Amino acid sequence: MQNKYNIGDIIKCTVTGIEKYGIFVNIDAYYNGLIHISEISEGFVNNINSFVDIDETIYCRVLDIDEDNHQIKLSIKDINYKDDSNDSPIQETRKAFLPLKENLNKWIEETLIKYKE
Repeated sequence: MQNKYNIGDIIKCTVTGIEKYGIFVNIDAYYNGLIHISEISEGFVNNINSFVDIDETIYCRVLDIDEDNHQIKLSIKDINYKDDSNDSPIQETRKAFLPLKENLNKWIEETLIKYKE
């Protein structure tokens, strides 16, 4: 089965729980997620309840995927998590670097082979 989600994707989630260490979300019928308190804001998070409410729909960035347990680590830092537009300059900058991230290792290998010849 091909992965439905990829690292870096912005996905729609529903808040199902709030604990002192993070936010639990439901993603779909197969995946649940956690937004650790360190992935909520660049600043100090005094009260997680001031960011989200139970049953609220939010948007999150995928950080890591555990396919075996159907769990996804998420972040709401640097994105407009209350709005699906997510067109902040920071988000656009991250998207612009995706081709570099995806191709860097290949380009390094090709250059090393070229210089070994």
